[in-house]
Amino acid sequence: MTHYKELGLVNSRELFKKAMAGGYAIPAFNFNNLEQLQAIISACVETKSPVILQVSKGARKYANQTLLQYLAKGAVEYAKELGYAIPIVLHLDHGDSFELCKSCIETGFSSVMIDGSHLPYEENVKLTRQVVDFAHQYDVTVEGELGVLAGIEDEVSSEHTHYTRPEEVEDFVSRTGVDSLAISIGTSHGAYKFKLKPGETVPPLRFDILEEVEKRLPGFPIVLHGASSVPQEIVDEINRYGGKLENTAGVPEEQLRRAASSAVCKINIDSDGRLAVTAAIRKVFYEKPSEFDPRNYLGPAREKLKELYKHKIINVLGSAGKA
Repeated sequence: MTHYKELGLVNSRELFKKAMAGGYAIPAFNFNNLEQLQAIISACVETKSPVILQVSKGARKYANQTLLQYLAKGAVEYAKELGYAIPIVLHLDHGDSFELCKSCIETGFSSVMIDGSHLPYEENVKLTRQVVDFAHQYDVTVEGELGVLAGIEDEVSSEHTHYTRPEEVEDFVSRTGVDSLAISIGTSHGAYKFKLKPGETVPPLRFDILEEVEKRLPGFPIVLHGASSVPQEIVDEINRYGGKLENTAGVPEEQLRRAASSAVCKINIDSDGRLAVTAAIRKVFYEKPSEFDPRNYLGPAREKLKELYKHKIINVLGSAGKA
């Protein structure tokens, strides 16, 4: 077994305490490859922000679990090389089984999410408790989920949103022992979060649910999934250089900023990063169709991604200078 402290990582417990006290949210950025990881770490070092490196089940399979250990350790050393040793969490995003969570913990993850939200309530409680009991033996923090987000991203897929029921949260947290709770208040997975007709606007997040959860769980860390904003200028760039993304819409950044100043202390952003990478690569291929060196299209993608993350950290999450 490789414990996360051997890799120089931290868990999320103290980071969440500071975030809740300071009225900001920790960025939780998903990555699948080296360029994404470089962009995340350099953006967070330059803004002096703590960070949660998120790896989905699919990303772990894609990148390889052994390589991930060394990438995580490398991220810690890379931050030092860049001049600032930011706190780094390695987190399993949307774990779907006890076995997967156990394997991640044994290979150096400092935090795991067990997503039993698609299960009947009692089964969700039982599965989440099983993961918590194992994880806490190794001081690994656990995120659970109540409520279901619509949309598609990696293995996560649901046609309909089921909002979190505030009347369930106290029982769920007390019986499972989770360290944080992901709730459903109107965010959604993927780039096609909302299907809007001409003239329509994105429906507001259900802050009434969030406020009720805060009342029932005072001082408890809350997490938002599916919180990409799907910037239209990036979508337009993708389409300008040969892409075909139509009627995409995400969560307005001002709503995320409001959430970040509440009990929400972790906000997940994945699709926006994918869009930024795609836009940069498409631009290179469109303008230089003879280009074949991956460094010459992945390099610009890395830079565009870094600038996007810096914007999120400074203007949306409020975590700049909190490392």
